[in-house]
Amino acid sequence: MRVKTLLFFLFSSISFLQAQSSATSAINLGSVSGKVVDKNSKQPIPYVNISIKKDNKVVTGGITQDNGAFAIKNLAFDNYTVEFQFIGYKKQTVSITIDNAARSINMNTILLEEEAVQLEGVEIVKEKSTYEQKIDRKIINVGKDLISAGATAGEILNNIPSVSVDAQTNAISLRGNENVRVLVDGKPTNIDPAQLLKQIPSASIKQIELITNPSAKYNPEGMSGIINIVLHKNANQGFNASINNGVTFAKTPKVNSSFDMNYKVGKFNFYGNYGFNHGLQKNHGFVNSHQPNAEKTVDFNFGNKNTSHLYKVGVDFYLDDFNTLSVYTNQNIYLSSGSSTTKVDYADNSTLSDIVQNNHSHNKNPSGTYNFDYKHKFKKEGENIELEANYNRNKGTEHSQFYTVADVASSYLNDITSINNNTKINLDYTNPLPKNAKLEAGLETRIENTTNDFNLNQAYNSDFYYDRKIHSAYVTYGKQWDKWGYQVGARFENYTADAKFNAVDTNDENGNGNTTEIITDTFNDKINTVYPSGYLSYKLSDNNSFNFNYSRRVDRPSIGQVNPIREWSTPTVSSVGNPYLKPQFTNSFELNYTRKTKIGSISSVVFYRMITQEITRLVEIDPNDPNRNILSYDNFKDNKSYGAEISANLDFTKWWSANIGTDIYFKTIRGTVSSQFVEKDVSIFNGRINNTFKATKNLRFQLFGMYRGQEQGLQFLRKSMYKTDLGASYNVLKGQGTISARVSDIFNTMNFSFDGTLPYNQTGAFYWESRSVYLGFNYRFGGGKNAAIQRKQRDKNETQGGGGMM
Repeated sequence: MRVKTLLFFLFSSISFLQAQSSATSAINLGSVSGKVVDKNSKQPIPYVNISIKKDNKVVTGGITQDNGAFAIKNLAFDNYTVEFQFIGYKKQTVSITIDNAARSINMNTILLEEEAVQLEGVEIVKEKSTYEQKIDRKIINVGKDLISAGATAGEILNNIPSVSVDAQTNAISLRGNENVRVLVDGKPTNIDPAQLLKQIPSASIKQIELITNPSAKYNPEGMSGIINIVLHKNANQGFNASINNGVTFAKTPKVNSSFDMNYKVGKFNFYGNYGFNHGLQKNHGFVNSHQPNAEKTVDFNFGNKNTSHLYKVGVDFYLDDFNTLSVYTNQNIYLSSGSSTTKVDYADNSTLSDIVQNNHSHNKNPSGTYNFDYKHKFKKEGENIELEANYNRNKGTEHSQFYTVADVASSYLNDITSINNNTKINLDYTNPLPKNAKLEAGLETRIENTTNDFNLNQAYNSDFYYDRKIHSAYVTYGKQWDKWGYQVGARFENYTADAKFNAVDTNDENGNGNTTEIITDTFNDKINTVYPSGYLSYKLSDNNSFNFNYSRRVDRPSIGQVNPIREWSTPTVSSVGNPYLKPQFTNSFELNYTRKTKIGSISSVVFYRMITQEITRLVEIDPNDPNRNILSYDNFKDNKSYGAEISANLDFTKWWSANIGTDIYFKTIRGTVSSQFVEKDVSIFNGRINNTFKATKNLRFQLFGMYRGQEQGLQFLRKSMYKTDLGASYNVLKGQGTISARVSDIFNTMNFSFDGTLPYNQTGAFYWESRSVYLGFNYRFGGGKNAAIQRKQRDKNETQGGGGMM
């Protein structure tokens, strides 16, 4: 009922605003029309942006039609400046006067002249990645230097400031915290982020957005914020395409390829992207444990063959100047097969026998996203309403065989099926108001559910069903005046969750005991919450600006954190979820300062977070086996964290530029290890630098270095990690082709090593194929020119203009 009421008020507001617009139009008596053509070819140019300005402020505007014609009506008697802008052409400006003598002005033919420098074909992938700092996010436009850094999204993200990806587990963290929300093209998926980062080929990524403190317009999930991965989509006239192929040589070769194309004709823009990623990963490690009377060594060897096919196909239909209809689908087929050997060597074999366990697994994870979007632009510049529906489905199957050498009774089979469905429908309205203000309002409904079935030794063992519904409404208001700007907003959410877990009660974990009964457990939760946000900006000068922002956020437990069916298992450790987890809430504060200099820009930020009902790890001894540990999750008391970051995008000379980033975080970690409560203060320091050297017009070199400081965990201290990469790129075929090469981790120093004290003293290290050589080739073809078409705001998960806040 609340959602229906909010919907009624939203549409009532829109109708009222339109009524005001109609009343005003009665006194607007003038109009201007004409046609825009190419000065040389005399061909009409569609989608040219036209701005009607008075006193350097935009009054209204429009775009040209397919035949280059335009007509802008309802202009009051006054003096105006008409600006014509189109990518690849010089801006044209004409002054006009509308009065009783000239009510309807026909500007006849406007000739636009192309810029002196034109691209041959389409430059889809830039040579060098660029970093752009906006009011609420950092945008990284991915270039060849980052693509060649690795084969997958996870390897690219690991080279970006503020982001860390664990090379072993692929767990992602932002500003030292793993509670981060990962989106693809601004849309949620049902795939666990650790799996998702393996599945997206680096060559399919156009842009990465780091949104550390989103406004009330966006979902409040993720304490650290949002990482949005934007895949390639083009909207260029004619036919344009790009092929990117790369091979990584390490202990085993890995392939990373993509094909991007678009065909823009008339009112339609068709686009597609295909990414392919295939390779075998080799990993190994050891843990030396020192327990009283039971010192042991555990050796690990892993081999995984992963194959990913990623498709994106879509079409934009421009019905007219004011209405756009878009549909697209992302399809991902992920196949994985692996084998591992775990050897447990007990020092005292009189009480415990050594264990050698082999594991063979096969995983198949097809997923699909289907998106529909309709956007209507009103005659008023910047005013629009947008309806979007997004559906995502993921089905994962795992077949694993655990075989214990010389102990057949301890061998077992695991078959796990997981089906996840996610539906999201949102309605958004934007209205620029007088005096540089802007109002945004919207509604959203999300319905998510998952079903997991677990068979042990080809017999039913347990199943888990989880369903949650989130209904929300938001409103934001922003205003800009002189050097100041602000935006305030609030998001109202109604959250319900229902879970049911069924399990067979047996005498032992491997299913060899006698079945006695089916255990059923249920869980329900309902929360109504308000999430406020606020931004305040001050522009001291053209080169110095400050921004302070605040938002309240929530970390709802993920499916993996609440699913009581085991996530993974070894002879000594198993990981399971906790269906009784409660959401944790965070109040996040940030202060940003950006300084522009002659050689580039420098940004610094300090942040502070207050966390309630913090979710953290729980380590317990398996009640069925004192020599095994169970990893799970639980809620603890309130916590806090704070930190600082400095990043710079600098051009030292014409031939040397660099992206530099350093950060330091302070936090308190809490948890339970073997029934012992643990609390520790932790500090983490990271640093990265990516240098680009221009040897000639076509030859570039890259030198990358990173350092990740040591990090204290509940059970162990992870030692520091660092590496150095060297790369080069060379343009061929008149600039339409590029050859890239890169050597990663030249000195082979990147590995995960640790010293632990809980629940007993232990040391260990894990190694992967960090040192590698990459060779790639990119070729662009097609002769179309850019069409000045505005991309949908939600396709980039980004608002634009108005209020001075974006």
